[in-house]
Amino acid sequence: MPILPSASRLLAAAALLATLAGCAMQPPRDDGNWAATLPSEDVAPPPADGSIYHDAQGMELFADPRAHRVGDILTIVLVESTQASKKATTSTSKSDKTAIDAPTLLGQTLRLGGKDATIGTNGDRSFDGTGSSSQSNQLTGEITVTVAKRLSNGNLLVRGEKWLTINQGQELVRIAGIVRPQDIGQDNTVDSTRVADARIAYTGRGTLADANTRGWLSRFFNSKWMPF
Repeated sequence: MPILPSASRLLAAAALLATLAGCAMQPPRDDGNWAATLPSEDVAPPPADGSIYHDAQGMELFADPRAHRVGDILTIVLVESTQASKKATTSTSKSDKTAIDAPTLLGQTLRLGGKDATIGTNGDRSFDGTGSSSQSNQLTGEITVTVAKRLSNGNLLVRGEKWLTINQGQELVRIAGIVRPQDIGQDNTVDSTRVADARIAYTGRGTLADANTRGWLSRFFNSKWMPF
């Protein structure tokens, strides 16, 4: 039995909705740029020079819990707090007034329409503008990352992420940057304010995040493409 065009469109729409629903239920894919960096498993053979200690062997004469090699773990304490405010007030005014007496011709004042031909201009312009803006952000907590690279000057390139799944939502914290070894505390922690070229991201997904997000139609009516 042939399928009517209307029924065919309904089946296509149902299939499209099922596909979109399946895509929405899929867990977010991992980003390899933020994946943990593991130390190399290849161990170079010790050189036959008679020395007892070699850096490649990983033997430490004095134990130090602070991260200093690729793959070591480091805890970053998030102590981000920013606050900015700006206020501007502008007020301008200008007043112009010009008067030219009627000229005299053969001892008589020039008249037009029974009135002296006096020329005068008068203009007033004013502008008042006021604007203010304020913003504050605060992020606290801890996130443990790994050392991705050791730079030539001894600084450490670190990166990592943390996923939290709570009820029907997911919270994601990501951070990457450069840390100086002397800024690392004895407990193997460093404040986020000591991380150079820091990239910190805090986002959420799920029911709670969707409830705090405007729909696409509302975003369209509030976008720059709306002429009204």
